[in-house]
Amino acid sequence: MTETVLLIDDDPGFRDAYRELLALEGYAVAEAGAAPKALSELRRTSARLVVLDLMLPPTGRAEEGAALADRLLAERPAAKVIVVSGAGETPLALRLVERGAYDFLAKPVDPDVLLSVVARAAARLALEDRVAELERSLAAREGDASAMLGQSPAFLEARTLCERAAPTDVPVLITGDSGTGKEVFARYLHARSRRKDKAFIAVNCGALAPTLLESTLFGHRKGAFTSAIKDAPGLFVEADGGTLFLDEIGDMEPALQVKLLRVLETGEILPVGAARPLTVDVRVVSATHRALESMVADRTFRDDLYWRVRGIEIALPRLADRVGDLPLLAQHFLNLSRALVPRSPVTAISPGAMRRLEACDWPGNLRELRHEMQRALVMAGGRGEILEEDLSPARRGSAPAAPAGDEPAEGATLEEKIAALERREIAAALRATQGNRSQAAARLGLSRQGLFNKMDRHGLK
Repeated sequence: MTETVLLIDDDPGFRDAYRELLALEGYAVAEAGAAPKALSELRRTSARLVVLDLMLPPTGRAEEGAALADRLLAERPAAKVIVVSGAGETPLALRLVERGAYDFLAKPVDPDVLLSVVARAAARLALEDRVAELERSLAAREGDASAMLGQSPAFLEARTLCERAAPTDVPVLITGDSGTGKEVFARYLHARSRRKDKAFIAVNCGALAPTLLESTLFGHRKGAFTSAIKDAPGLFVEADGGTLFLDEIGDMEPALQVKLLRVLETGEILPVGAARPLTVDVRVVSATHRALESMVADRTFRDDLYWRVRGIEIALPRLADRVGDLPLLAQHFLNLSRALVPRSPVTAISPGAMRRLEACDWPGNLRELRHEMQRALVMAGGRGEILEEDLSPARRGSAPAAPAGDEPAEGATLEEKIAALERREIAAALRATQGNRSQAAARLGLSRQGLFNKMDRHGLK
């Protein structure tokens, strides 16, 4: 989608120059010289990118532009408003950023800096659109919107394998660390199978005592044991025609492994205390964070059961191995968290906070990231942006020190500070993409050649 940029400046000469510059980059451009026309153009064009000069009629003071910025954001909270100010209005511009403006530029505006900031704002809009689209398409499937987002190669490989396995009845084993989304993948698989209109039932094999797990899975007859005061069908019967998800199957006791093997081989279950077996049609999807191959070698997990449950293995990557997906996932979890925090605004994550998040190991994976975003939204206290100070202490101390030369010297001009910020952003993008310049350029909203030019300008290799 071509984004429309609304230029608001009372100087026609500046509007002409900005319009030509932005049009060459492929943006549609609308313009206005005062507040009434600006609001009219915002409604007419549905522009989501705004470049706003603070010095507007009728008084020509920066407060005119500040008041208009507030009105624009009130009418369109998701818009990215970039304010342009003179050197004397920097404190006011910073306050506007705190109130929801995307960024500010100081006059005279360097054309490359303007294009870079507008491109970053457009990239942020594209990211937010992608999150919203995926949330809408997956909202009907429980959990899908939390773990099925991402574009990293390891994640895409797992999702593709899941989609190919879904229409079949082959048993699936999902492996991965705790918190990587194993149950969500199991639900995703069920939702795309021929069994989608039947039950999906999940049980954690490590959460129940062996005797209780046996009757929970296979059912029991009245009087089979002291507390069996009536017949219980068991989860295999309840899942008949559907999918049974056995989470943490590596925690299952050997005696139960034998009974599970028989179900997988024959489709028959024998309830506790029953004289005759029952036949069921259930697809079994299993998951574990354990290394089942090692357990087979140690004889703590049956090798015949291992090969039965491992019809297709889907290995889920750790969050630390898919750092390129972090912005999408973090923003998604931030959006979900708004339901838990009344009257919280649409909130973005500042570049500094994102660098902190990208530097973390995330041993708790998606579950830990979700908790961090909930906490950050609460700490932001209604602010429209998550800052480094909103993150937990462990996160605030996780980002690597800025390379030498990234911080501007004491007394540096605003232009020098902007250059230092641009250099830090480019270096951070290159670190986050392991030096992949195409991915870094896309992350920054730049063309590949544009990134090369800026790297050369800032002495980055």
